[in-house]
Amino acid sequence: MKKRVAVLAVSCLIFMLFTKLGAAQGDKSKRPSPPAQAACTLPDGKTITVDYSSPRAKGRKIYGGLVPYGEVWRAGANEATTFVTDSDVKVGGKDVPAGSYTIFAIPNADKWTLIINKKTGEWGIPYPGTDSELLRVDMIISKLPAPVENFTIAFDKNGPVCTMRMDWETTRASVDIAKK
Repeated sequence: MKKRVAVLAVSCLIFMLFTKLGAAQGDKSKRPSPPAQAACTLPDGKTITVDYSSPRAKGRKIYGGLVPYGEVWRAGANEATTFVTDSDVKVGGKDVPAGSYTIFAIPNADKWTLIINKKTGEWGIPYPGTDSELLRVDMIISKLPAPVENFTIAFDKNGPVCTMRMDWETTRASVDIAKK
């Protein structure tokens, strides 16, 4: 009888532990790379919204280390980074119809490429492939004055143009987005 009670008690503890772990995984804000969002409003009131997960540097070498040069990167962590526009836009001078997409990047020491992919809803890796790409555009690279701990996607608004920037470690990669 004592053995049954002990097994039942251990079973209940294990069940409670797994329930708590499952609830913590369901709460994305408790992840090591929590969710974040960036948005910009175009002159006509339409918006561009980017949802991503923001990893932390934690003393690691980021570009050319954790994020290898010359390989497709999910531009964040966890689920693929989404790019949603309510209006037809030009990203780096190339046409992007209104809709939902995922974005990836290919970082290099001197040049970055932004990839806008038509496939949505997937985990960030593995890369879904070139057959589902809408386009690739070059990004402008610059050095930041101080290291950035949290990977950040943000927009700077300059008149009718929304400049999307990705900042992490000491690198900024940016691209202009304008209404078509």
